Amino acid sequence: MDWRNVVEFSDDVYWVGARDWNRRLFDALIPLPKGTTYNSYLIVGEKKNALIDTVNPGFEKELEEKIRQIIDPKDVDYLVMNHAEPDHAGTIPHFLDLNSKAVLVTTSRGAKMAETFYKVPEKRIKIVSDQETIELGGKTLRFIEAPMLHWPETMFTYLSQPGILFPCDFFGSHLAKGVYDDEVEDLIVHARRYFGEIMMPFRNMAEKALEKIEDLRINIIAPSHGPIHKNTQRILEAYKRWARGETRQKATIIYVTMWKSTEKMIHPIAETLAAENIEIALHDLTSADIGDIVEDLVESRAIVLGAPTALGGMHPIALNAAQLVKALRPPAKFGAFLTSYGWGGGALRQAKEILTSAKIEIVGAIEVKGPPSESDIQQVIELGKTLARKISNEDN
Repeated sequence: MDWRNVVEFSDDVYWVGARDWNRRLFDALIPLPKGTTYNSYLIVGEKKNALIDTVNPGFEKELEEKIRQIIDPKDVDYLVMNHAEPDHAGTIPHFLDLNSKAVLVTTSRGAKMAETFYKVPEKRIKIVSDQETIELGGKTLRFIEAPMLHWPETMFTYLSQPGILFPCDFFGSHLAKGVYDDEVEDLIVHARRYFGEIMMPFRNMAEKALEKIEDLRINIIAPSHGPIHKNTQRILEAYKRWARGETRQKATIIYVTMWKSTEKMIHPIAETLAAENIEIALHDLTSADIGDIVEDLVESRAIVLGAPTALGGMHPIALNAAQLVKALRPPAKFGAFLTSYGWGGGALRQAKEILTSAKIEIVGAIEVKGPPSESDIQQVIELGKTLARKISNEDN
C-alpha cells in the first residue's frame, strides 16, 4: 500500500525525502526543537532520471518506498551528491546496491569523499566541473560549485526548466513541519537560526555563491532541510543581508552567575541598553538554547558576556559559549565583559583574549571582587551608555 507522502511540486519533480520529527540534536551540538527533514528530490526526464541527494541513515527504506510510488528505483540514472555529509549522502551505499546502473554525480572533491566515506567505486562516479550540464530529456541539470557551504566539496544543482535551485544546506532550516515556506509563519526566524549555526562562519563564501546564482531564473528553492521556498525573493534577500554581515541596533547578552554577583551587573547593563533604544536579547547560559543564542548573533551589533572566575579562569559554561562565538564568527563589532571573583581573578584576561581574537572591539570590561557596590553598578551603567552610543553610531 502506497501511504507515504510524496509531493510533486513541479512537473515531474518530486519531494521524496524524510521527516525526522523526533531528532533533538545535530552534530552533538545543535538543538533541534522542531525536528528536521532530510530532503531528497526525484526528477523524471523524457530520457533520463536523477535523484538529488539522499537521506539520513535509518531512512533508507522510506526513501526507496517513496521512489517506487513514481518509478522503479532501478530506473534512476544519476544520483547527485551535492554534499557528502551523512544526513544527505548516508543512503548512497543502499541506493547504489539497489541500482546497479546509476552513477554518482559530484565534484572532484566530492568524489574523493564518496570513495572514502561510502566506498563508492571510481567507475561509478561522474565528476562534474563548475557550470557543467547533464541532459535528462526536456530537463537540463547545471552544477554550480559552492565550496565551504559548508564543506569543501559542496555544489548546487540547478534545473533550468522550470528554474529550480537545489542548494543542499544553503537556504535550509531545521523544521520537520511544512512542505512549503508559506506554511510556516515564522520561517525566517528558523532560517536565521539555521544560517547562524551552519553558514555564519562562511559568510565570505556565502556572498560568492550568491553572486554566482544572481543571474539565474530561480522560481523555486528546494534545500535539503526544511520547507521548499516558493517565495524565493524573501529567503534570497535575507541571505544577502546575513552574508554581508548586516546588523541591527541590537546587543546579545549571554551570562552565567554563581552567587548572583555577575547577574547583579548584567541586569543594569541590559536595562541601560534598552533605555538607550538598543534591542537586547538576554540569555542565561544555564538554561539557554544554543540555537536561540546563535539566531540572535546573526544580526547583533554587540555582544555582552558575563561570567565569574572559576578555578582561575572563566566559568566553564561561559568559556564554552565564548569559544563558540569565536568559532561562529558573528558580525558583531563591539563587546563588553562583566566579571566577579571571590578570592582570585583570571576570567578577565581569558575573555579579553577570546573576544580580541574574534575581532570584536572591547568597549569596556568591569571586574569586581564579591558583590558589586553602588559605585560598581554606576560604572556598569556608564559602560552600557558608551556601548549604546557605539551601536547607534554605526548607522551614521
